[in-house]
Amino acid sequence: MFDVERVSRTEEELAEFCAELDPASIPLTVVAQVYESMARMERLVAGAKLRLAARVEASNHWRATGHRTAADWLAHTAGSTAAAAHRELAASARLERLPATDDALREGGLSVAQATAVTDAAAADPSAEARLLTAAERSSLRALRDACARTKAAADPDADARYDRICRERLVRTYTDAEGAWNLHARGPADAGAQVTAALQAAADALFRQAYKEGRQDPHGAYHFDALVGLCRGRGGGRPGYKYRAVLRVDVEALARGATQKDEHCEITGVGPIPVRVARDLLGDAVVDLVITRGRDVATVVHLGRGPSAAQKIALMWTQPTCSRQGCEQLWTHTEVDHRRPWSETHSTVLGELDRLCRHDHRLKTNHGWALVEGTGIRPMVPPGHPDHPGSMPSERAPP
Repeated sequence: MFDVERVSRTEEELAEFCAELDPASIPLTVVAQVYESMARMERLVAGAKLRLAARVEASNHWRATGHRTAADWLAHTAGSTAAAAHRELAASARLERLPATDDALREGGLSVAQATAVTDAAAADPSAEARLLTAAERSSLRALRDACARTKAAADPDADARYDRICRERLVRTYTDAEGAWNLHARGPADAGAQVTAALQAAADALFRQAYKEGRQDPHGAYHFDALVGLCRGRGGGRPGYKYRAVLRVDVEALARGATQKDEHCEITGVGPIPVRVARDLLGDAVVDLVITRGRDVATVVHLGRGPSAAQKIALMWTQPTCSRQGCEQLWTHTEVDHRRPWSETHSTVLGELDRLCRHDHRLKTNHGWALVEGTGIRPMVPPGHPDHPGSMPSERAPP
């Protein structure tokens, strides 16, 4: 029989620990270690809650307390939103068919956000569960959600019907939050979103250049907000028939077949998956750089200029749509191309020797000696002296 009293004792011990915790008394040498332990405890408890949610719904306790749905009771009890509670219930119900994900939650290896994304995609394609769990371990939450969206799109037996439904359900919603700030939420098909994103980016870039000339500096999000306001007021270059530049990532087999399978790509980089039918339409309706998996092998092309060639830039958008540092979610539009070895030494630009780094990580490398570990693609960045730093002596490297 389940020991309810043990749960109560654990709660009391945790409550006592948290009440007595004095951050100022924790030495700076160990405070990060303490925080990491607390984060793991949080994942463990949140994972246990997620695994319990479906059982709570089955208990019908929420009816006795006067709530309309189990989600309402969960939101009220946890202090969350009804939408978050609905996602939690859906993820909890799927765990019975996803034992590996359930095990990862038991071990504290997944956050609720990660588990929700994985269960949603793995329910559509159970064979992808192991791959998505690996992505959750190695990738940022944004990259994981992109992988899950791609998996769901490939598993959908009728991608065109899904796309048409999203078109029908398109919406823009505005609301005022608790601080009195105006908020905007929009939802619609990915190709239309790419046009909006590109128009905002172009206008935001113009505002950034103007601010730079005037010696002002604001967050990127501020320029995008001002760009949106400017476009609505008829400024910022917006005009009917505005053509946008996008990178369409599509596998040649999917393009020929007319639909994606498994982990094949058919998506607008940084936006999301689209049906192959829409991709084919885009080839005639937009300025699109089409990168086909079995197309020209730009990885072996050597460019003698300091910067990458046009083909290499497009290939980088394909292979590295975000900052190359593991855990960084900055999209390619906010990154810089970095030579692994200085161009002043090689006097050549080879795709396999290039990385994408956001401005922050580029400064860490240039000014503070940080470096990506050896390899290609998304990987950790480490400080000088770390055993995995490319500049470390072979004897200092961690054993394989």
